[in-house]
Amino acid sequence: MDEVEVSTVVYAPPEEMYEFLLDFPGYARYSEYIERVTQDGDGTPGTRYDLVFSWWKLTYTARSEVTGVERPERIDWRIVKDIDADGYWKVESVPEKAPDGVEAASRIVFHIDFDPSSVSESSVDLPRFVSLDWVIEKVKPLIRKEAGRIVERVVADIEGTRRDVDLNIRTGPDSL
Repeated sequence: MDEVEVSTVVYAPPEEMYEFLLDFPGYARYSEYIERVTQDGDGTPGTRYDLVFSWWKLTYTARSEVTGVERPERIDWRIVKDIDADGYWKVESVPEKAPDGVEAASRIVFHIDFDPSSVSESSVDLPRFVSLDWVIEKVKPLIRKEAGRIVERVVADIEGTRRDVDLNIRTGPDSL
């Protein structure tokens, strides 16, 4: 399994961050590669999302499902077709990280575990003469970059302005 984890501090209370992160269809505006997200459910466990990705000459729809929620601390999810992947958003209160004049701060963590070898040739419509292995090696660094971009844009959106965000990015075990 490969993993990516991005965390940072946001100047907002945990309850507000949690509600914001439940708005999964809104993520399409944070990623360069997500064209749209459709939702079937109310955000509670069992809710499914279709995420339409587009990169290079490829378009792919991933289907994810919310597997658990612990309000206001955690949202768990998994991909339910074509790839073995799951992850979570975690929110924790860190009032000591709030600068002067700011009432609350939360640490958010976006974590993804995935097995690139679980993708089969039949699940992706590849152009002629393009190997799945080549695509996977090109996409792995994009996952890390996109995870960081999503967290940076979440911070800007919730705080209402862009700022330099100190991201803690951890990858492993196969180092993306």
